[in-house]
Amino acid sequence: MSDHKNPFFEPYNTPHDTVPFDRIRMEDYEEAFMEGIRRDNEQIEKIINNPEKPTFDNTIINTEEDEGYYDLLSRVSTVFFNLLSAETNDEMDALAQKIQPILTQHANDVRLNPRLFERIRYVHQHHRKLSGEEKMLLNNCYEGFVRSGALLDEAGKEKLRKLTEEASILSLQFSQNLLKEQKAFTLDITDEAQLDGLPETAREAAALAWKEAQSSNSESESSKGWRFTLDMPSYSPFMTYSTQRELRKQMYMARNTICTHDNTENNLEICKRLINLRREIAQLLGYNTYADYVLKRRMAYNKCHVNHLLNSLIDAYKPTAVKERATLKRLFYREQGIRKSQITKLNPEEDMMPWDAGFYSHKLQMEKYNLDQEMLRPYFELSKVIDGVFGLANRLYGITFKENKDIPVYHPDVKAYEVFDKDGSYLAVFYADFHPRKGKQGGAWMTQYQGQHIEKNEKGETINVRPHVSVVMNLTKPTEEKPALLTLGEVETFLHEFGHSLHGMFANSRFESLSGTNVMWDFVELPSQFMENYAIEKEFLRTFAFHYQTGEPLPDELIDRIVKSRNFMVASACLRQVSFGLLDMAYYTQHEEFTKDIISFEKKAWKKAILGEQLPNTCMTVQFSHIMAGGYAAGYYSYKWAEVLDADAFSVFQKNGIFDQKTAQRFRDEILSKGGTENPSLLYRRFREGSPTIDALLKRNGIKTGRKKK
Repeated sequence: MSDHKNPFFEPYNTPHDTVPFDRIRMEDYEEAFMEGIRRDNEQIEKIINNPEKPTFDNTIINTEEDEGYYDLLSRVSTVFFNLLSAETNDEMDALAQKIQPILTQHANDVRLNPRLFERIRYVHQHHRKLSGEEKMLLNNCYEGFVRSGALLDEAGKEKLRKLTEEASILSLQFSQNLLKEQKAFTLDITDEAQLDGLPETAREAAALAWKEAQSSNSESESSKGWRFTLDMPSYSPFMTYSTQRELRKQMYMARNTICTHDNTENNLEICKRLINLRREIAQLLGYNTYADYVLKRRMAYNKCHVNHLLNSLIDAYKPTAVKERATLKRLFYREQGIRKSQITKLNPEEDMMPWDAGFYSHKLQMEKYNLDQEMLRPYFELSKVIDGVFGLANRLYGITFKENKDIPVYHPDVKAYEVFDKDGSYLAVFYADFHPRKGKQGGAWMTQYQGQHIEKNEKGETINVRPHVSVVMNLTKPTEEKPALLTLGEVETFLHEFGHSLHGMFANSRFESLSGTNVMWDFVELPSQFMENYAIEKEFLRTFAFHYQTGEPLPDELIDRIVKSRNFMVASACLRQVSFGLLDMAYYTQHEEFTKDIISFEKKAWKKAILGEQLPNTCMTVQFSHIMAGGYAAGYYSYKWAEVLDADAFSVFQKNGIFDQKTAQRFRDEILSKGGTENPSLLYRRFREGSPTIDALLKRNGIKTGRKKK
């Protein structure tokens, strides 16, 4: 008989009570989920059967603590669903399909419990004098129940249960389909001539991927080859450098037709159903559209403000974007030997196509700035970038990072660090998961395994429970010949996710549900996008950008070219983000049942932000995880909303010095440590000592709008 004990049921007894990944078995999850639900229900019964009059302390506090990290259900859910994105397998996928509807049903049981809600409503109407943070918790708790259907009649509650349970299952299915499709495609090359144009780093990575595939297939014959995938460290260099237009087309079409094929991974109908489910949920709760429901709890507040932002950006950036595209096409025609008189007679695929954009953008960048990301790679060796990013945090905030190999990790790629504050006290645990692999979703994100909060221990002592945060990325892997050498874009990605992690690590709130990144979603991207500003700052680059072989610093001449090229194709990039925002809002402002064809609807929804021809069979929606399965439904505009804030905030640092510690301390105190304890507009104005404007963003991007100054 096994003497294995389920680690979720007992103290972890690890450094800083970190997750004992090395002791968790697959069977532990389901057992912990079911026991967690049982304990949850037991705790709810205690709250609602309390004979004392409902108070903030015996009702709201108890409800908050029941949902806290040390609650068993929250404990196992955090680990399981984080790993479902970062290190999944067939067993975890199957369990997710089984457990998701059970968890949704349980969440509904809690939120729709009339006796629990009556206690919460009583406290909302009759309570003692509360602190600002306590008021925020109470309002969030009350509104959370109302927005989850607590005021509905029994028929409405039953309908809401069915809608939310179906939506949770379909969101999960969407993600699983996308991961399977992304990992299923490979472009295998055995003719070395077809590698023409590709830099050495891309060839080496592809050769390693081929070798790994060969070694895992015992029946395959050993041969020389190169494997390219849809993971960004493989896909992006191929689309940028390959001279093989047909192969670029093959890669592009593979990526942009994902989950549209006639197979079990097709997401078209799933998307359509999710759009309708969310609309029905919103209307059941008394809102006209799902966007109305979502935006009620956002800084933007309503559709008018979102649409104003998106349309203002189109008005400001489109003229420049049109010029950028015209310049790109002129280069294409010149390179292809196409004369002006021939342009109108071209067949569609003889003209510049989407799979040409990256290739010719690179050529144009070389012409204008003599700058190439491969020139920079040797100076962005991953270990040095880590030093640089950590050093930046030290220079701004005085914090330090120390790797601790005694902290368990869930994969050998993952590094675990202890983080110490400027006074030497323990601040947080920081996990970093850098490279793509089979069971890992694409993209990059920040998450946490323990949220910061304040509680009393068994001795009655007040303890500030510090957070365990994690950044998960898909950066270039090391090869047999070279360490991991990043692009400047990957350095920016690291800085972005690190900004999120600082938001989590600096959290200093009483309640976990208000700490760290638990803020309005159009505010959550401010700390991350703010950090991206440093990527092209000479003073920052000089601290870590050294050639991995010679140790020579990144030449000033190259840095100057980076700075000069910062706005290369910036308007086109802006319109791309705006197009995603338009698409998102088009889906979630639907009032009637959505029955249209997803692919054709998509083309129309974002048309005013699209400059090139749209291909009939490509589709973004079916792989748009943010708005289908990632919590950004009716919220993708948040990236541009936060970009206005990040440019404005960084302008304060530029005025006072980009490493000015007094300004950084204010940013920490007023933004990073406050979490969701106050309205974000108030927090930002307090830091800024005024309201933000779009001017700093336009200035940073070199956009001239022709507006007259008042």
